[in-house]
Amino acid sequence: MSDADLSSHLNDAGFETRAIHAGYAPDPTTGAVIPPIYATSTYAQDGVGGLRNGYEYSRSGNPTRTALESTLAALEGGSHGFAFASGLAAEDTLVRALCRPGDHVVLPDDAYGGTFRLFDKVEQAWGLTHSPASVADPQAVAAAIRPGETTLVWVETPTNPLLSIGDIAALAEVAHAAGALLVVDNTFASPYLQQPLALGADVVVHSTTKYAGGHSDVVGGAIVVDDAGLAEKVGYHQNAIGGVAGPFDSWLVLRGLKTLALRMDRHCDNAERIVDFLAGHPAVSEVIYPGLESHPGHEVARRQMKRFGGMVSFRVTGGEEQALAVCAATEVFTLAESLGGIESLIEHPGRMTHASVAGTDLEVPADLIRLSVGIETSDDQVADLARALG
Repeated sequence: MSDADLSSHLNDAGFETRAIHAGYAPDPTTGAVIPPIYATSTYAQDGVGGLRNGYEYSRSGNPTRTALESTLAALEGGSHGFAFASGLAAEDTLVRALCRPGDHVVLPDDAYGGTFRLFDKVEQAWGLTHSPASVADPQAVAAAIRPGETTLVWVETPTNPLLSIGDIAALAEVAHAAGALLVVDNTFASPYLQQPLALGADVVVHSTTKYAGGHSDVVGGAIVVDDAGLAEKVGYHQNAIGGVAGPFDSWLVLRGLKTLALRMDRHCDNAERIVDFLAGHPAVSEVIYPGLESHPGHEVARRQMKRFGGMVSFRVTGGEEQALAVCAATEVFTLAESLGGIESLIEHPGRMTHASVAGTDLEVPADLIRLSVGIETSDDQVADLARALG
């Protein structure tokens, strides 16, 4: 069965089946069931311009990256996937493909610090302006749009690190009514828990470093679209700018995607157990998790997500000093940036991942702690937090 035949055959298959089989058929020569790592920069041509399956240079295309891009598209329900060297490389390429100097973008008012830095320090110097708005409030997003100037409404849901929830379908209506495109950063949810394109989004972006790769051993990014015109623009800029995923990194992300469903269910199981523990602890002033009925975005998250994810944020009664002490005291939870790996991570967003937004409208509370809940034994995770909280 050819790659094209396999892809067509899998269109209606379940998520887990697509994660394992989409994007690559067993090698016809050797029968290899896993895509090889094509560690090559260039490809022999059968005469001038006689390309074999379209491959001429690995910035433009590499078979290992093609397998990853096809799998990403299949999992997000899109027609075209694009793999990059990092999530920010994907974001920058997308902006330069779809925006021009003088355009305007609406950002989440608690966006990932790296995304904010990209728009505030890099894209703004290029002539792109931006405004923050709460993704949980479609009317606030609509008010932040500048008619005739706003080209992108950029959404994280859940957001990083305050786990706000945006109603993707409602935000798509708001964006489209103003002639803008809706971009959804689906990193926190992963394609297993949320399908933004099916809800009306135009573009999905990922840091594949996180849940897609899932093992804290690779850095990567992705864009998925379901529109041929958008795909042509993104594909041209991917090749022209060159921030592509290499074959080794592509292979690692592809391997991670094959177990994404299993891992996400365990991440969610463990997160729910930890939320129950934190909610009853006297040193915790607030638990932020979309799975809680008290979360303002709970009903929207329940409607558009399969489950509520493996990210948990909470605030402590002792302020920043206690937050820093808790982060330093855990053992099962490793003090480190990033998220979405098999191991549990703890961080202080105000001093770590979101230090770049200090003093801005996007500044996060100093008493906030963010957890990336791993797949360890949940009893050990809870005991570790109990010790750290004293």
